[in-house]
Parts: sequence; structure tokens; C-alpha cells
Amino acid sequence: MALSDEPAAGDPKDEAQEEAPALGPALEAFGESAEVRALLGGLRDVLGERAEREAAEERFRVIMDKYQEQPHLLDPHLEWMMNLLLDIVQDKTAPTALVHLAFKFLYIITKVRGYKVFLRLFPHEVVNVEPVLDMFTHQNPKDHETWETRYMLLLWLSVTCLVPFDFARFDGNLLSQPECRRMPVMDRILSVAESYLVVSDKARDAAAVLVSKFITRPDVTQRKMAGFLDWSLCTLAGSSFHTIEGVIAMDGMLQALAQIFKHGKREDCLPYACTVLTCLDSCRLSESNQTVLRKLGVKLVQRLGLTLLKPKVAAWRYQRGCRSLAANLQLRTEGQSEQKPQVETSDSDEDYDVPEGMESVIEQLLVGLKDKDTIVRWSAAKGIGRMAGRLPRELADDVVGSVLDCFSFQETDKAWHGGCLALAELGRRGLLLPSRLPEVVGVILKALTYDEKRGACSVGANVRDAACYVCWAFARAYEPQELKPFVTAISSALVIAAVFDRNINCRRAASAAFQENVGRQGTFPHGIEILTTADYFAVGNISNCFLVIRVIRELSAKALHNLTPRAPEFCATHVLPRLLSMTQSSDLHSRHGAILACAEIILALHRLAGQQDRPLSDYLDDKTVQGVKQIHQQLRDRQLYRGLGGELMRLAVCVLIENSSLSRMPFKGDAVIGGWQWLIDDTLRNLRLMSRSSTQIKDTAVSALAALCREYYMEEPGRASPAVQEELVSQYLAELRSPDEMTRCGFSLALGALPDFLLKGQLQQVLSGLISVTQISPVDMNFAESRRDGLKAIARVCQTVGVREDGSPDDTLCKENVPQVYRALLTCMNDYTMDSRGDIGAWVREAAMTSLMELTLLLARGCPALLEASVCEQVMCCVAQQASEKIDRFRAHAGHVFLTLLHSDDPPVPHVPHRGELEQLFPRSDTASVNWNAPSQAFPRVTQLLGLPAYRYHVLLGLAVSVGGLTESTVRHSTHSLFEYMKGIQDDPQALGSFSETLLQVFEDNLLNDRVSVSLLKMLDQMLANGCFEVFTAEENHPFCVRLLALCKEETRKSRDVQKLRSGIAVFCGMVQFRGDVRKRVLLQLLLLLCHPFPVIRKTTASQVYEMVLTYSDVVDVDVLDEVMAVLSDTVWEAELPVVRGQRNLLCDLLGVPRPQLVSKPAAC
Repeated sequence: MALSDEPAAGDPKDEAQEEAPALGPALEAFGESAEVRALLGGLRDVLGERAEREAAEERFRVIMDKYQEQPHLLDPHLEWMMNLLLDIVQDKTAPTALVHLAFKFLYIITKVRGYKVFLRLFPHEVVNVEPVLDMFTHQNPKDHETWETRYMLLLWLSVTCLVPFDFARFDGNLLSQPECRRMPVMDRILSVAESYLVVSDKARDAAAVLVSKFITRPDVTQRKMAGFLDWSLCTLAGSSFHTIEGVIAMDGMLQALAQIFKHGKREDCLPYACTVLTCLDSCRLSESNQTVLRKLGVKLVQRLGLTLLKPKVAAWRYQRGCRSLAANLQLRTEGQSEQKPQVETSDSDEDYDVPEGMESVIEQLLVGLKDKDTIVRWSAAKGIGRMAGRLPRELADDVVGSVLDCFSFQETDKAWHGGCLALAELGRRGLLLPSRLPEVVGVILKALTYDEKRGACSVGANVRDAACYVCWAFARAYEPQELKPFVTAISSALVIAAVFDRNINCRRAASAAFQENVGRQGTFPHGIEILTTADYFAVGNISNCFLVIRVIRELSAKALHNLTPRAPEFCATHVLPRLLSMTQSSDLHSRHGAILACAEIILALHRLAGQQDRPLSDYLDDKTVQGVKQIHQQLRDRQLYRGLGGELMRLAVCVLIENSSLSRMPFKGDAVIGGWQWLIDDTLRNLRLMSRSSTQIKDTAVSALAALCREYYMEEPGRASPAVQEELVSQYLAELRSPDEMTRCGFSLALGALPDFLLKGQLQQVLSGLISVTQISPVDMNFAESRRDGLKAIARVCQTVGVREDGSPDDTLCKENVPQVYRALLTCMNDYTMDSRGDIGAWVREAAMTSLMELTLLLARGCPALLEASVCEQVMCCVAQQASEKIDRFRAHAGHVFLTLLHSDDPPVPHVPHRGELEQLFPRSDTASVNWNAPSQAFPRVTQLLGLPAYRYHVLLGLAVSVGGLTESTVRHSTHSLFEYMKGIQDDPQALGSFSETLLQVFEDNLLNDRVSVSLLKMLDQMLANGCFEVFTAEENHPFCVRLLALCKEETRKSRDVQKLRSGIAVFCGMVQFRGDVRKRVLLQLLLLLCHPFPVIRKTTASQVYEMVLTYSDVVDVDVLDEVMAVLSDTVWEAELPVVRGQRNLLCDLLGVPRPQLVSKPAAC
């Protein structure tokens, strides 16, 4: 948990994704063995085709990557996979490319399972040494495409080096045959290892493994170790970490040396340890900016230290008697306890002299604890633990003291993190004696809350995570009696971290540490109950820890609101005064959090006092009340409402205003009310300057205004001060005419939030002002957000003032102003404004639907007589149109509104057209189960409305946009539903006639309206191609096709829209199926388009006409059919117009259509 590579402060929105791997199902076996066997067996077949070869490799990689988390499942299958691949490698007739491909597959397996497990499966008999060595003669170290081959060969060679025979035996009579200039096998292996230690690819890592296996052999150690160490130290000393070549060389040398001193015998390595340490000191690796070099330096230093020290286990270490969790639980169940182990304080071997270089080793490891990279600090921490385990008790205690020096507030977060890792290692190994626990627990508790500001962000998540790791390690290392004095402090700190830390990794780490302590120690109070609520997965979701809000400080304030009833006096007398002092802090974030917390505590105390029938003054003294009142003025005097930080201050103080008003703080008539009003007005006026979420600031300011007005502007019940009312309403109405869109949004919602006593006598002015905001003019065409908020405000005002049939239009909704409101709302249902953001009019239509629903339900409950039948029909038809359109979210909202109005029975909405049929089509039982977001569920239901005359026009208008749209699923399901309806009315001439008449009316009403007409042409094309109007083909010159042709001609005439022209061509081709003179007129239109100025239109027309002639065989006489087809297919229709016109005229003659005549343009005056 301490070494997580995830970001320190993750975005809460991404946390659901972070949890996914932990919750995924575990694999049980290697289920793709048959497929893998086929892949490996078919490598020879795919070698020749690059695409097949890459596909096979990618598929194998995907299969192997599935087992990254559970690589042990591959173990039963590793041997046969390796044998299949090595058969290719050892086949002398195999192409070189096939051998490289086999090694690439071997590397993929090694990457997943790890080379240490895979290594022992390589053939490592005596007979394998020479062949593997010989393979290196064909390798090119600079070929970056085949590095996997060299990597695997080096690993194979490293395991063959373990053969239990002197390498001199492999050379035979080499010395007796001077004419054969062969290098000894030992020299060849060393040469290979040295050459690959300085390459830039991964083969360098395998070369280090080879060196560790080869140099540590007894026969090689005697002859080659000194020379190799001398060469590596010279290379190390002669390289610089400021160059790429130097970094590569130093990386190889350090890996090799670390491996040698890890695997070599102490007596073999000890003579060289001080020399290597001296050389390493001179390299000054701690100054390098290369993380891997610093890590390898720390690794080598600790290996040198372990070589210098005698290999022994410190007898003075702390030893826990029973390390088994099952045994612990069994003893605890039986009521027994283990005896406390005795810590030995003497050691018979502690009188030996500590080697001279140990001080340098410990010093470098302590420096490594403060490194800027986690992997270096982690390696140093493990080194500290290993060193301390071999030191005498006094010296080991000095090391612990040096580690504790990392926990100074003069140190960086890196030092704190490294210190935590070191303490965990020392505790885990029993090297941190109980006498040190009081001091250690103190610093760990500080580390659990470590948080340091760095500019606009903070650091410390890694420190808190590592501190949780320390608590986890201590739970496993110490007896319950040792940790008993610290249980309360540790358990409280872990619970707070698990619930309130803003970082997901820290919350999970704290939960895991708490769980470990509950299981291992058994002394944590309420351990099981807490774990049940705040387990590892529950704390992973921030909403389970901080409620469901976005910002951490806001969440913390809400948490304080929930905690206040548990200790109201403490919150009022201690917490609130401290928070009030923090509201004037120079730190922006502290100030923001403190103001929010004050607001939440005040509201919680008010609610608690109300439950107990006590006044709020029982909890808040005069000093606290004055402190709350002064917050705004102090911030304004210091100009803290300006700039980016001012946004947070405005947001927080608006929350304070709202909660203070709801808590009925004694500020009525005070000057602070004017200051609060100024802040709200200024915030709403300058929303355009807010760089953060202006919506959140706007909504918070409006909520604050509503609470402020209700509490402080009422002089007597139901009446406001005339001066305040006139000033406020007139000012807000004037702001509605602002040229800034966001200002209109803010003050529209502000008018909607005013209480009824402020609207009394001013209602007609307010409604007129808000209605003007919802109207479109050329100047504010793109002000969709202000129109949306104006509609929301109208609905809210109507609900606030209520309805009375014979009331005054200045006081309430009545018969004089209801038609005006409905006209405004229904007009907004036709807002289809488009800009670079897309269909922004959809926001307006959504708000209009909501407002229509709320107003209609209000009138149905309060005064049904004001609901006219024509208005109800318009409302239901407009909503039905939106329920058949293409945008899923708005279609779903329309479906909800439609069903709410239909099924409302408190009381029922009057004058709903075709109510009986609608209730059969949309039964109440289906209301919750139908997902209007899904086209597959929405369109089959919507198209049934086509059978109801009142709804047919609007539903067909909406369907035209959906059927002719771009979204595949919407087009598919809407088209299918429409065709199903058309099939059902083919035998009903009256229904088909009514439908076709309505369709033509929709076309005529939306002529040259590209939003509808282009989609309508696409829908007509599909309907004609599907035979929806085949009944009309029996009658010559049917009125439907005559009128449709006229509309299509008008729509496409002089159009330069390629998409519209293409759709029109498709419709003309479909209309050829109609008989009579209309067919000739359709053909004339198509032949005219063959000479259109746009080449792409001419080509498209020729292609479509060609398909049309094939589809409708009776269009062209059999005698000229072949010639017509030849002209259409052979002519280059993108050629110049004079050439194309001749071919077009030939088609006119063949088809019996009059040739079009060129019309000369009138001369310019």
C-alpha cells in the first residue's frame, strides 16, 4: 500500500474506474491452452504473411496479459509451451526470422511469469553450453528489432553456467593445438557478458543475471573475478551520468556488481568490498537525475554493507511468540493469552569490531531515505532493515534514532515517507524494540495527518499512505500488550483517515491497517462494527465517506453538520470559535473551508434547538453571533471577493447567508443584510467573469437570496416593505435587459426565487419581463441559457403566487395572464437554435416541457376552468413531438412529461385528446418500466400515436427528424417502427390517405427549413423504396405524387446544399414508380440534374438513375434499355458541361422526354 504508483490526489470522478480491478472476477485456470497450442504450432505457417504474423503475436500477447495478476496459473503449461518454441530455435533448418519470432513469444511468456520461474525450465545440460554460445555469433547487438532473442539467449546461457563441471574441461586439447585459435569457453562467456552489459536495450538486464551466475562459480571466481571487478570499476569510474552512453554503461555495471555481491560467497567478495565502496562513493550517484542509477547505487551499497558485516541474526531483536493469525484467534477464543516473550539484552557476538566502511554505508542509506523517488526510498528502507539486523543493539538503536530524525518539520515530505518505510521495515523485522514505541507512535500519528501546502496544491498523501503501512506492520510485529497503551490513539487516527482522507489510496490503506489490527491485536474498540461499515471497498468510493458532494472542503463541512448533534456544546464553544478565527486566514483554502464549516454548524445547531424547543441563543453567545456577522464585511474590506480566490469566497459566503437565514440569526434590520444583498447582486451581475463552474455559483447565490428574502424582508405576515419591494423588483427587471447572457440567467432565476410577498402587486411586470427573456431576437439568438433560465423562473413564479380564477393579474395567476404564460411556453417548444455547441435550443425545449407540466398540473389542481381544450391539445401534441425526436435525453424527458400529464389523477388533467386510447397505448403499469432513452423501446410506442388524428402531425414531424437522422440506432429503430405502422394501414385507404395528407402538410409547412426538410427527404426515400405508397401506383397521376413532386421541385430548386440535392435525387428516383404524366415530369427533373453545375451531383444522379432503371423495368422501353444503360455507365459525368449536355440530350431522346432548353440570362443594365 505504501508503494502505490497512483496519483496522490485522484479525481473523485475517476474513482469508480479505480475500483474496477479490485472487484473483477478471479481466473481459475489457463483456459486458452488449446488456442495457445494452435498459435505456437502455426508459427511456421504465418511467417510469410506480415499481417497474419502480427495478428498471431498480438493475440498471444492479449492472452498472456490476462494472467498478469495470476501468473501462477501458467505454471502447469510452461514446459510444453517452451518445448514447442525451443523446437523451432534448435531446428538448424528454421529461417532466421522464425527463430526470432519464437524468441519473441518466449519473451512474452517470461514477461508475464517472471524470468526466475522461467529460467529453470531451459535445457541446462552440458551439451547445451556450446550451442547456446554459438548462437551469439549470429546476433547483432545493434539490431533493435530482435532484442528479445538476445535477452532470452543471455538468460539461457546464465542457467547453463550452473553445470557442475570446471569450464576448463570444455576446452579439451585447446593448448595442444596452437593452430586452432579458439577462445576458451570461460573467456567466451565473459566476453559475451561484458559486451551486453553496455547495450541500450533490455538485454543489459539479462547480462547482469548472467554475470551473477557466472562470476560466482568457484572455478571462475578464482580466475576471473578480480579482472572482471577491475574492468567494471574502471568502466564505472570512466562513465558520466550526464550522457546517455554513460548512464547505460553505469546501469549495466551497477546491476552486475549488485548481483555479484548478492549471490556471491562472502569470503569471495569481502576482499573487494571496500574497494568497490570507495569507487561507488567517488561516482556521487546521489547527485544524478537518473532514478534507476540512484536506486542501483542504494542497492549496491546495502549489498556491500551486508558483505562487510557478519551474517548473523541479532539475538536482541523483539520476537513475537505466535505469528499465526489462526492461532491468535484460537487462543483468544479459548480465553488464553500468550506469555510475553523476553527480549534478550546481551549478545555473545556483540563484541566484534564493526568494519570501517559501515558508517559510510549507513550514511548513504539514510540519504537514500530522503530521495525524491519512491523506488529509491523503498530500497533504502529495506537496506536499513537488513543492516540493523546484523548490528549490535547499541548501534542499531543509533540507526533507529537517525531514522526518527527524518520526522522533523524542517524535512520534506520525501524524508517523512522514507522514514515511515524504514520504521515499517524495522518493526516488521523485530528491530524496533518496545522501548522505542512511545516515540515512534507519536511521529506515526503525526504522519497519518501529514499535509503540506505546495502552491495551489498540497503534498503528503504518500506519507499518510506509508504511515498506514507502519500501523499495518506493527499489528503483525508486536504483542497486544505492547501496543495496548497506544490503541486509542492509533485506532482513532486510522478511522479518521479511512473515512475522511481525500485520497482513495490513503482511505483504503487506513482501512486495511485497521482491519489488520482488529484481527491481529484484538484490542481495537468496536473493531468489527467499524470494519463492517468502513471496509476496504466501501471507503474506496468517496460518496460513502463524504456524502454525495464534489469538493472536499464542502464535504468536510457537511460532515461537521452531521457531527454537531453528537456534541453540540463542544461544537458551539470550541469548534465554532476556532473556525471563526480561521475565516480571516491568509490561506484561501483554509478560509473557504472555515466559512463553509461555520455555516453548517450554525444550521445544525438551529435544527437541534428546534427539536428541543430551545432558542438558538442557548448555544451561540453574543461574541459568536458578532463573529458570524462580521465575516462578510471583513472579507470585503480586504478585497477578498476579487480574482480567482474571490469565486470561492463568494460561494462560501452565499452558503453562510443561506444557512444564517434558515437559522433565523438575529440580524433583521442590521446593516449586514444590505451587505449580503450587495454580494448576491454583484455575484449574479458578474457571473460571466467566473472561471469555475458558474452554474454552481449561480444556484448557490439564488438559494441564498430566497432564504434572505423570506427571513429578513417581511415586515409583517404576507407583506414586505414597499420601498424594498419596489427597489428589488425594478432593479432585477432592469438587469433582464442586460446585453450579457449570464447576467440575464442569474437575475431571471433570482426573480423566480422571490417569495410571494415580494411578488404581490408586481406579478404582471415580473411575468412580462421574464417572457421577454424567453423570446428570440436577432441580437440574442444564441442566448439559449438565458431563455432556459427564464422558463424555469416563470414556472417557479407561477407556483409561488398560486392560481385564482377571479384574482388580480398583479397578484396571482388568473384568466387574464394564464393565456399569456402558455403562449410564451409553447413558443419556446419550437426553439431549435443551433450554434457551434450543437442544438442549444434543446435546453430551452427541455425547460419549456418541464414548465408546461408544472403549470398544467398547478392549474388542474387549483382551477381546472382556466385550462382550455385547445391549450391542452397543443401541450400534449408538442410534448409528443419531442418524444419522437432524435436526442435520447430530451426524448426521455418528453416521455416522462407526457405520461405524467396523462396519468395525473390528483385531479386528472382535463381536455387530454384521445385520453381513452392513450391509456390503452400507455398503461399506467408500464410507466416505470419503459426506458424512453432507448430507441428500441421508445419508437414502437410513439409511432402508435400516428393513428390518433390529433397527434399525427406533430409525431410525424418529430419522426421525420429521427428517421432522417445520423445516429445508427435511432435511425434503425425509428424506421422499423414507422414501417411497421405503415404495413398496418396498407389495407385501410382512409387511414393511408389521412397519413399521406398529413405527411405532405408537414413537408409544405417546413419547406426550405433545412432542419426538417433534409431529414424528411431521407425519410421519403426510405418510404418509397419500402413500398409504403405502392397502393397509389395503381392510379395514374395520383394527387399524392403530383403534390409531392411539386414540393420536391420547390425544395431542391436553386439549392447548393449537396446533402439536400442527393436526398432529393433519391426521392425523384423513388417517384418513378408512379404512373402517368408525373413519371415524365420526374424523369425531366432527373435529366436536368444530370447537367447540374456540381460534378458530384451529376455523378450521383447518373448512378441513382442507373439503379432506378434496373429496379423499375417498365420505365424504359426494352428496345433502348441497353443504350440507356451504356450512356449512363460509360459517360464521364464529371466532364465539362457541353460534353455532358450532349449525352444528357441523347438520354432525353431515348426516354421520350423533351430536351431542356437553355435560358439566356438577361443582360445587365
